[in-house]
Amino acid sequence: MLTTLRRCSALVAVAVAVCSGWWWNARQSQAAMQEATAAAVKAAAAEANIRSRDIAFYEQRIANDPASALNRIRLAELLLQRARAQNDYQDFLRAEQVARASLAQRTTRNSAPYAVLASSLLAQHRFLEARDAARSLVAAEPDEDSYAALLGETCLEVGDYEGARAAFARITPVGRASLAVTPRLARWAELRGDTATTRRLMQSALNTARKTVEMPREQAAWFFLRAADVDSRQGSGRRAEATLHEGLLRNPGDHRLLAAMARLRVERRDWQGAIQYGDSAISIALDPATLGTVSDAYRALGDTAKAAQYFTAMEVAVGAQPGLYHRAWSLYLLDHGQRVPEVLAAAQAEIAARPDVYGYDLLAWALLKSGRVTEARAAMRSALALGTIDPALRNHALAIERAGVLTAEP
Repeated sequence: MLTTLRRCSALVAVAVAVCSGWWWNARQSQAAMQEATAAAVKAAAAEANIRSRDIAFYEQRIANDPASALNRIRLAELLLQRARAQNDYQDFLRAEQVARASLAQRTTRNSAPYAVLASSLLAQHRFLEARDAARSLVAAEPDEDSYAALLGETCLEVGDYEGARAAFARITPVGRASLAVTPRLARWAELRGDTATTRRLMQSALNTARKTVEMPREQAAWFFLRAADVDSRQGSGRRAEATLHEGLLRNPGDHRLLAAMARLRVERRDWQGAIQYGDSAISIALDPATLGTVSDAYRALGDTAKAAQYFTAMEVAVGAQPGLYHRAWSLYLLDHGQRVPEVLAAAQAEIAARPDVYGYDLLAWALLKSGRVTEARAAMRSALALGTIDPALRNHALAIERAGVLTAEP
């Protein structure tokens, strides 16, 4: 885990990179860019400082009043916020523990801990447990649209699409305009291949987030990230980059936005840009997928030693993450022809409990890499059953179909 000093140093490094102008739109003046970035960095540091003091405050209140369920839920919410901002597994775990402690104190008229519990479990990739928590939440508050949307999200993660359909059907027209609901509806539309609705919903959510001054920076950054991801998947790379630029101006130290920029640079074969953005993201949060992005960029430049270093770091980072086998790591290994039997076994084990679109895609890809083309085609049909439109799925499907044609030749 990164120390506080290292995190602060990383944030400063990102701010310097931003102020150097290497990602900023050339039409903006250098002075305006520096002023806006400096203000964003200062505000982000202030928010983080306030949140840390609030956490300490509620920890002390709980120490003074161990029977208070309300103090625990407030602490759990703050820990969840910090976990998202810093990608800190320990804070996700603590948020879960504190939410459970609040529920142990009182379940009557105390549904909020279930929301924190479900969210923290989602972040830990404990999807079935997250769905159970969301079900309890909806049972306690059946008329709350945001809770129904959270249940729908957990159902999507485990491939329970009928459950998701039922959960999203509960949402009222008023609820569909909520920031807690709209992105989840967009995800549901995306999985069903309704790209127009996906983009419309995410742009609406992003516009609302832009206007919500009191929203925590890490939460606002997520809306920029998600909107950019939708545009990127739908082939609008320039729009995605512009959205990420805007998000980085608001929150220069957000590792998710920096990592997304690194991925865009790889798509453009801008290897140096991918390394710059990727290293900035990694200095803040050690994300396995971003380590893989940088490793590939170095390999493309012919620096096999550096590529190997980042690959090793990626392996260590994945090993430090508990829970299910890391899907990004699995795909990375398959793409590079490594540990195919191991990945296939993990994918087969996971699909039994989590038969979602991307689980079947991973299974299909692992089967193809194992030379089991007929089985790969069957798994790929399951991956495409909802009509999901995704470049990764399309590329895997095409490769499997080509392999099927080749193996059918005399």
